[in-house]
Amino acid sequence: MEVPKIPRTNKGEGHRKRLRKKFLESGLNGFHDYEVIELLLSLNTPRKDCKQSAKKLLARFKTFQAVLEARAEDLAQVEGVGSINSIGIRLIKEVADRYLTAKIVSRDVVQNPDDLFEYLRHTIGHKTKEVFVGIFLDAKNRVLTSEILFTGTLTSSAVYPREVIIKALQHNAAAVIFAHNHPSGDVDPSSNDFAITKKLLFALKYVGIILHEHLITGNKDFYSFAKAGVISKLNKEFEEYNG
Repeated sequence: MEVPKIPRTNKGEGHRKRLRKKFLESGLNGFHDYEVIELLLSLNTPRKDCKQSAKKLLARFKTFQAVLEARAEDLAQVEGVGSINSIGIRLIKEVADRYLTAKIVSRDVVQNPDDLFEYLRHTIGHKTKEVFVGIFLDAKNRVLTSEILFTGTLTSSAVYPREVIIKALQHNAAAVIFAHNHPSGDVDPSSNDFAITKKLLFALKYVGIILHEHLITGNKDFYSFAKAGVISKLNKEFEEYNG
């Protein structure tokens, strides 16, 4: 009599089931960063233990945020990841970006800025290069769209008011909020940050567009030029200069 063969099981299958059960019961609370990445990898790798690949990704890119920000081709070079899993990780990041963008569109983020802060913290707060974002608003301060305007080390000579004005007019914006990140995590404004804010506020005022805010974000904190009184001071300076 032939003895029936016992199906072989993947040694990581039980661990994977426990991860998924834990996620379904309490979300990502209590998860280590490598476990979140492991869970993402497991979606496209049904029969392979993904723990070591997840740990190798963190070792290569240093932080959870850097893994999500990495290029697909760089992710694919890590042993055990490959092209399919790299696309999956990039897709998760892009989906999250789109979701948070959708949350702020048509919202009055001047009076209710929490969703805007969440959006900026997620999309630019952890970037390793400086990026300068324009958030364009209608006459009721509802978000029309958001766009990265400049990338790289920001100086007053590297930010072009003409390009900002063209973008604002293309979007039929009545007002703008600017934001940029400090990769160091220190949100204190530099002299260039003050110069950029003044330069753009004056240029926008000449074409009848309001600058409500300029925010600097790090990993956790924000600096608000409006809250610090800089925006109102610059508006007064503009009126005196053109009086």
